[in-house]
Amino acid sequence: MKKILIASALMLSCGSVFAQTNNELTSKEKNQGWKLLFDGTTTAGWHNYLKPSAGPAWSVTDGVLSLNPSVKDGRGDIVTDGEYENFELSIDWNISDEGNSGIMFLVHEDKAFDNTYVTGPEYQLLDDKKAEDNKQANHLAGSLYDIIAPSKEVEKPAGQWNHTVIRLKDGELTFWLNGVQTVKTHLWDANWAELVAKSKFKGWKGFAEFHKGHISLQDHGYKVSFRNIKIRQL
Repeated sequence: MKKILIASALMLSCGSVFAQTNNELTSKEKNQGWKLLFDGTTTAGWHNYLKPSAGPAWSVTDGVLSLNPSVKDGRGDIVTDGEYENFELSIDWNISDEGNSGIMFLVHEDKAFDNTYVTGPEYQLLDDKKAEDNKQANHLAGSLYDIIAPSKEVEKPAGQWNHTVIRLKDGELTFWLNGVQTVKTHLWDANWAELVAKSKFKGWKGFAEFHKGHISLQDHGYKVSFRNIKIRQL
């Protein structure tokens, strides 16, 4: 019995040593082509939209990138320095009570467009239970904002970590939330044109027109945190 207990203790110890750490890639992920978009310590690789760097409102503490809306300097959405076309994005997020935020993609950074959401479709992040913007199904967490409602509500409560995957390959777009597929559609076909025509984005010049662009994390006035931000090109 003593030998069994010692062996079990060693297994638990080894498990804790080899468990994946936040903001790091495993050997398997590296071989699959994953790259970190957040190094766990700085805002390197990100900048405020139409600005040269990320402002003080976006900061890193204990391996977590957060927006603090009480810090007035440097407010606004941040975007990746790089642009992406066919990709798979993996990211953990944690929203505050009543919180609202989003992940935009295919964002075209140009002074002709005053914000990220003008060109970039949005994966909605929301406190589904308490947020003011929870009245429409296509505004809930895991939705393609104002266009397609999530197939199932699987968001964890505010204050807990959620896991999102966004995959875009040759126009085929798929969302996952906490391991559940919530959206699947195809950009730029006739059906897509109909969906956009029924949304608030009808007639918006530039919306979802660019096939390559930046990834963006939204400042919607609520605290929101991110970790394990990684991407691979497809």
